[in-house]
Amino acid sequence: MVNFFVNFFSSFSPRVATFLMAMTPFGELRLSLPVSLLLYHLPLEQAFVISVLGNMIPPTIILIFAAQFHKWIHKKSGFFAKKWVNYLAQVQNKFSGKYQKYGLVALVIFVGVPFPMTGAYSGAVAAFIFGLPAKYSWPCIFIGVVISGVITTLVSLGLGRLF
Repeated sequence: MVNFFVNFFSSFSPRVATFLMAMTPFGELRLSLPVSLLLYHLPLEQAFVISVLGNMIPPTIILIFAAQFHKWIHKKSGFFAKKWVNYLAQVQNKFSGKYQKYGLVALVIFVGVPFPMTGAYSGAVAAFIFGLPAKYSWPCIFIGVVISGVITTLVSLGLGRLF
């Protein structure tokens, strides 16, 4: 998958490619940082800042427009709206106890641990599902992205020294 993204973004400068890779839902920082550091040989500070900025664009958009999208889907689509509302209710029921216990710290940890299906995208969707206002959830997502970036950078540089 890394080769696909590297080839796909090969027509862009390394900085732009890093920014765009950080915006992808499948890559986020877990893709952009190792590629920018080990393949493009960008300076650490540049790679980190560009990756964090690129990774924060999608959750910002999600936090701004998720409520409007939800209302639009509910209004325009009968069958899909029912499925969507049921899905959101299931997710809320499944995780609400954990959220009530840990609060916004859970959002920071969820975004900050660089595992599959966690990250800024998932964190923004979770914030919407649990009704967290953007003014509280955005800073938590940002902190989580920075934590994830530090972990990913350390792992990338450690692996880079092995090869």
